[in-house]
Amino acid sequence: MDGSAVTKRQRQRVVRLTLYALFFLALAGLVTIADWDVIQRNFFNVDIARDMFPRVLTVAARNTVLYTFLAFVFGLVFGLILALMRLSTIGPYRWFARIYIETFRGLPALVTIFLVGLGIPIAFRVRWNVLIYITLGLGLVAAAYMAETIRAGIEGVPKGQMEAARSLGMSYSRAMMSVIVPQGFRIIIPPLTNELVLLIKDTSLLFVLGTTPATVELLQFGRQVLDSRANATPLIVIALVYLAITVPLTQLVGVLERRNRRAR
Repeated sequence: MDGSAVTKRQRQRVVRLTLYALFFLALAGLVTIADWDVIQRNFFNVDIARDMFPRVLTVAARNTVLYTFLAFVFGLVFGLILALMRLSTIGPYRWFARIYIETFRGLPALVTIFLVGLGIPIAFRVRWNVLIYITLGLGLVAAAYMAETIRAGIEGVPKGQMEAARSLGMSYSRAMMSVIVPQGFRIIIPPLTNELVLLIKDTSLLFVLGTTPATVELLQFGRQVLDSRANATPLIVIALVYLAITVPLTQLVGVLERRNRRAR
């Protein structure tokens, strides 16, 4: 019995060591085969990367963060309204929220941004600031996803909380906004942070609205440099800037999720 157990452990150890060896052999093979001079010239050209600074940070990254912030705030407020409509006992409100959520979650974000950017000026004969189109284009899609997240958070609050608030003399709406919604938001902070990360990446779709040197976001800025220099280094620089923005947020999500688990 003991001998069999030792043999099994030894077999598992051999399998594990074999898998390690295969992984490092494959890695060594790729490193050996690759043409590092060509890779360095086409993807890691220091001169091209240096020329991208500081505009990649002072214009492109700044615009990406600004567009994300505006769309997130719009999506959060509209998403809360949609979530409350979805939970309403009044049929038309509930139906509207459901149809909206299903429609905008089913449409590609690129289509929504395109329709907002071209449809509103044609339909209403107005010419707004590009920030409004950007906020609407991204925010309308984000609101549909956030509405379901917020609704799940509200439904996750124990029903006794509402009953206790009503027993204290609060109206339904006051109990909802003062007691239930704040507790629901505490539950959904991690998924909302994920929505924020997705919004950062969705700003790359804003090229359909047209950009100027002052309104360009990260990916469009990288593509412009790529076209002018015929080199892929700008994409590597842009990818690193995206990671510098999104990785701290994903780490924050992990921290918040662990804190939520400990609080339960």
